[in-house]
Amino acid sequence: MASGSDDDFTDYVRSRWVQLVRSARLLGCAPSEAEDLVQVALARCYSSWPKVASASSPDAYVYRALVNCLAKSRRRRWWGETPVEDLPEQDSWTPDHAAAASTALPLHDALARLVPEQRAVLVLRFYADLTEQQTAAALGIAVGTVKSRTARALAALGRDEAIADLHHDRA
Repeated sequence: MASGSDDDFTDYVRSRWVQLVRSARLLGCAPSEAEDLVQVALARCYSSWPKVASASSPDAYVYRALVNCLAKSRRRRWWGETPVEDLPEQDSWTPDHAAAASTALPLHDALARLVPEQRAVLVLRFYADLTEQQTAAALGIAVGTVKSRTARALAALGRDEAIADLHHDRA
């Protein structure tokens, strides 16, 4: 890849990293799994970055890669690694306060209670701020399916008592 493309890719990663990791968290990944997932998705996009960058919506392309990588990781029988509770080098890490805050929110828990298809649509539409068309492209589904999944997911969140409690607490 040309140096200019490398710079474009680096700029893209710097500007989107946090949002991509948070999106992966909202899609149901643990913090370290979310970072790994984003890294794998971006590595796949890097190999064809000129094509990605020239797409009508590079974000939709990258989110499609993210969703595909997540689906593939969930299909694996064995990850080749055994997760452990405490990593030896944990003391040298800087805590991710945004991740800690997002896991404390009842909304995060409510999203986790949705079926994965509904959760993916809501995260891409309202967190990643993709249009219905971009979301449909990212998930490989029709725009009408995005609309119906969004409506059903929002209705489910409206019935969720934890979300209702949040609404009443603000009133």
